[in-house]
Amino acid sequence: MIYLASQSPRRQELLKQIGVKYVVISAAIDESPYAGEVGEAYVLRMAKEKADAGWHTLQAKANAVVNSANSPCVLAADTSVIVDGCIMGKPKSTADAQVMLMRLANRTHQVITAVAVQSSNQLETRLSISNVTFRALTEAEVQAYIESGEPLDKAGAYAIQGLGAVFVQHLAGSYSGVMGLPLAETAELLQLMGVPTGLSSWRKQLERADE
Repeated sequence: MIYLASQSPRRQELLKQIGVKYVVISAAIDESPYAGEVGEAYVLRMAKEKADAGWHTLQAKANAVVNSANSPCVLAADTSVIVDGCIMGKPKSTADAQVMLMRLANRTHQVITAVAVQSSNQLETRLSISNVTFRALTEAEVQAYIESGEPLDKAGAYAIQGLGAVFVQHLAGSYSGVMGLPLAETAELLQLMGVPTGLSSWRKQLERADE
């Protein structure tokens, strides 16, 4: 089992998909980018700071568990949409969402997701970079999408796993990374920390059966 420093339903769904048991913990941080900070550096810093905040939350609640030999792991992630070198976070308003979506229309942008896993004596990170191409969008369909409510809590103002999928013409990279948690990189980190996924559990069962 791990502790997930995220309230994101998408990240929770993706962990369930690969058979990882988790408990959600809080990890409140200031998510403002530094002046001149580039996308990769920003998401890595955010993921590490969220993991650290989650670790301190866990330590405050269960100091005896955190300091035990069988130390738990805290997983955190951060996703940003990058266009023209600018970090696009979540829209602050419907008008902001409209500007974002029209800016993404008929071109390719990057989606960068960083994953961090923190234990008592180790912090490991991985980075996933995907290129997403939007088709041309009309103002009417952008407005209809905004009225659905879906864009308002999403980085870049769209959800590839939701209604926003109809805007995506091409994806080069990680679908789960664009959703908010790249599963290949996440599974690699968890394996490194000794946390089993559903696949590793099945492999162990098969190995025992062959003995």
